[in-house]
Amino acid sequence: MQIQLNTDNHIDGTDALESRVTAMLEQSLGRFSSRISRIEVFLSDSNSTKGGADDKRCALEARLENDDPLGVSHDDEDMEKAIRGACNKLKTVLDSRIEKQRGY
Repeated sequence: MQIQLNTDNHIDGTDALESRVTAMLEQSLGRFSSRISRIEVFLSDSNSTKGGADDKRCALEARLENDDPLGVSHDDEDMEKAIRGACNKLKTVLDSRIEKQRGY
């Protein structure tokens, strides 16, 4: 499972951030790793230094083998919560898609 991190111009895409995001994704979505070829992560901060409620966004796009990509996003007050929220949403979407493929 390849992970590609993209950030907007308000977020510094450091190696430490990339490592943290990768660890969170692998922990949350590791059981799907044989079915996912790539996950694209898009992190953004809509209000930058102004702050505000739920201004951090994590959007995830999972590319499944031999299937259409699946996308989710989650907005929250800090980046870690946004990433965890998006991971939980993607987990739900992946479970649903895999169950449909199995014919249940």
